Amino acid sequence: MTTSQSVRPAATGSRALTGGFFADTDFDFETRLALGATAYGVGDPGSVLATVNGIADGDWRGWFSAWTHRGDQFAALGVASAADPPGAMWAHLSASAAYSRALAAVDGLPAGEAADLMLPTFRSSRRSWNAMIDSSGGRFVRVEIPYEGATLPGYLLRPDSSGAPRPTFVMTNGSDGALTGLWSSGAAEALARGWNAFVYDGPGQQSLLFERGVTFRPDWEAVLTPVVDVLVDRADVDAQALTAYGISQAGYWLPRALAFEHRFVAAVADPGVVDVSASWMSYMPPEMIALLDNGQKDTFNAYMAEAAGQDPALERTFAFRARPYGIDDSFDLFTAVRTYQLRDVAARIRTPLLITDPEDEQFWPGQSKQLAGLLKAPHELAPFSVADGANFHCQPLAPRRTAQRIFSWLSMHLDATRTR
Repeated sequence: MTTSQSVRPAATGSRALTGGFFADTDFDFETRLALGATAYGVGDPGSVLATVNGIADGDWRGWFSAWTHRGDQFAALGVASAADPPGAMWAHLSASAAYSRALAAVDGLPAGEAADLMLPTFRSSRRSWNAMIDSSGGRFVRVEIPYEGATLPGYLLRPDSSGAPRPTFVMTNGSDGALTGLWSSGAAEALARGWNAFVYDGPGQQSLLFERGVTFRPDWEAVLTPVVDVLVDRADVDAQALTAYGISQAGYWLPRALAFEHRFVAAVADPGVVDVSASWMSYMPPEMIALLDNGQKDTFNAYMAEAAGQDPALERTFAFRARPYGIDDSFDLFTAVRTYQLRDVAARIRTPLLITDPEDEQFWPGQSKQLAGLLKAPHELAPFSVADGANFHCQPLAPRRTAQRIFSWLSMHLDATRTR
């Protein structure tokens, strides 16, 4: 699950915003994401609340079953609505999101069962996403990105099928996010403003991980530059009006790529991530960190194995976090994750950057401000607060408020380039 390694910080504000829907931080955060997505037509608030209503706190199997059932309902509704493309699109999009929420709980199931369910559940989500694409009347098109002898699957979402060149909002996902998450994190807003939105799977994400076994890499410029190369050659993309967005762990990947890829007018990191490993190391005792620093691999691995054997939740979390890196050895994994940092390259970024900075950030608290402090490029911090219902990682209950801030800022920079 998105927050399977988080501990909710001491938050301020009303119980409705900070007390949570579940005591389990994973269930609570996923519920917030699901409710927030309804602001952009992904399901309904009622369907979200009805789905989670019957789930016992911490019951992973119950969560998986409830969201799978909801996905099946929406998928059937999409098929039945084939003669009504807008209705079919809504149902298929909602189905894809529901299956992705079921997928988030797979790691909480016994290992053998989880292995059997992971790929089929992902494919159900992607099948519904593709059905939504196919119901768009030609507005949304598939775009394959050449990448290291193969391709990355991408989707250009356009406000109409005219083929007119438009500003294009290029979105990079986080570590385990589904494409439906990008819909409600900016794609739908871009379309409403007459822009294109481009979404894709990169290494370690979604189809590349589940179907091809392609894992994360730190040098995201090797991923984003091929994306830009394809987009600037398209007649329906205004090559002089590209903007970029990175959500969650892409708050590291996007700035890393921007240090080398300079064709974007402006970009957004939601939030800023200077050092990915900080969310791992914050729970590590100083003695374990010393073992890492001193290269004491065997001792480190022995302690990790002992801890995992005593704590099933820790073992589950480690498996979840290790999978997209493709590294089973604990010492090697932690060593690799520590290379995902921006201190060495942030000063090379030229692109103006907006950095969200929400109250109660669970994973990388303080890092948005740290990133701002490393930049020489024009930049701005965008604080979000519990007073506005916009706290926690990526402002899950305030997608429209977040979009207003982001797109106003991006539009200002696009307008400035047109008047030069």
